Amino acid sequence: MFADRAKIIIRSGKGGDGHVSFRREKFVPDGGPDGGDGGKGGDVIFEVDNNTNTLMAYRHHRKFSATDGEAGRKKRQHGADGEDIVLKVPEGTVIKFAETGEVIADLSGSNQRQIILKGGRGGNGNMHYATSTMQAPTYAQPGQEARELEVLLELKLIADVGLIGYPNVGKSTLLSRISNASPKIANYHFTTLEPNLGVVDLGDGQGFVVADIPGLIEGASMGAGLGHEFLRHIERCKILVHVVDAASVEGRDPVEDIYRIDEELAAYHVSLEQKPQIIAANKVDAICIPEPGLDGPDSGSTALEQSGANSKEGLSDPEASALDPVSRIRREFEPRGVKVFPISAATGQGLKELLYAVYDMLQTVPKEIEIFAQEYFPEEHIPGNNLPYQVWRDEEDEHLFHVEGPKVEKMLGYTNLDSEKGFRFFQNFLKDTGILKDLENLGVEDGDTVRLYGLQFEYYR
Repeated sequence: MFADRAKIIIRSGKGGDGHVSFRREKFVPDGGPDGGDGGKGGDVIFEVDNNTNTLMAYRHHRKFSATDGEAGRKKRQHGADGEDIVLKVPEGTVIKFAETGEVIADLSGSNQRQIILKGGRGGNGNMHYATSTMQAPTYAQPGQEARELEVLLELKLIADVGLIGYPNVGKSTLLSRISNASPKIANYHFTTLEPNLGVVDLGDGQGFVVADIPGLIEGASMGAGLGHEFLRHIERCKILVHVVDAASVEGRDPVEDIYRIDEELAAYHVSLEQKPQIIAANKVDAICIPEPGLDGPDSGSTALEQSGANSKEGLSDPEASALDPVSRIRREFEPRGVKVFPISAATGQGLKELLYAVYDMLQTVPKEIEIFAQEYFPEEHIPGNNLPYQVWRDEEDEHLFHVEGPKVEKMLGYTNLDSEKGFRFFQNFLKDTGILKDLENLGVEDGDTVRLYGLQFEYYR
């Protein structure tokens, strides 16, 4: 079964907590702090697997998690890092933030592997917080929390050419005749329920990849029928080959069909309407035009036999030309720059001319695969990740306040708080960065304790 969409929840690993411990050895009664650091949490990584072409693995398994980092241990031992989780997807998979539909990553072209969620940072052990005034710190940094995100996976096939058209016009038969693909073929509406890829080999190293896109219907861009589920696969195609039933075997008007599907392409995404197109007027072996002046079932011949519609000179008989559906399609669309090729996928008639025309057109379009740019950056949306510091009241002790953040940690690293000048700089830092104001907004009172990593002091106005 083909699956080209899946919604899953991914979770990175939590960072291990730093450890609080002190060196205890014989003849060393007052050993210093030796709590080790916590390990880093595992990352969530998506990677292209060229041996799969479906997202079926994510249809029935909804949550995928990396493992947490281990806590630090005594004797300065570092906790083990959590294991990454690598999720395999087909090339062409676009990963989106499920809530907004914004693109996180497009695993296509050179981008074959990408970290989507980074694991939490491991916390520092108490060995990092010893100072001349606090030689036995009882504080260790907690590990950074795990990150969880719901993402939407969408597979957009990567093919040079897309075969489009209404159901039962012969796309699957055409694909089976021109490539190495073996799609299911039957005379039923909506026989093709999944896209099929095939490689067309023209010899001498010439060829291209073609995709049979399941039959579209009017209203597909608005969600009607199955067509809407497969419009996304057309986005990466460089050229669209519009297959129509020129013989109107089921009473459909091929000209109307072309216009209606072009409207669906434009409604779904404006760039689709602007893609180069070629019209393959299929089933010409079933076209029958009555000979002038004759009646009856045996009075006609196929359009190609009667009019030479496969030649560049066009139709020679004016009366037959007026009745020939291929001629009508040409008069309607060739003035617009869209070439029309009469073919019979069933007999192979006209296929060589069509394939070489498609190959020649491919040489005129950009070679690069359309890659969807990143719009959503998970790391920017981690709470507090963009802040230089965070201030919060302790959940268990209402008189204890915590201040942490990269800016605070950096300041503590180069400031000597034992000197009068250094302590004055520290006080100005708290004021200038807005930390003191944030503490006051949280309700800090005189005598409350403020903790900055391993440093503690009492607050006074």
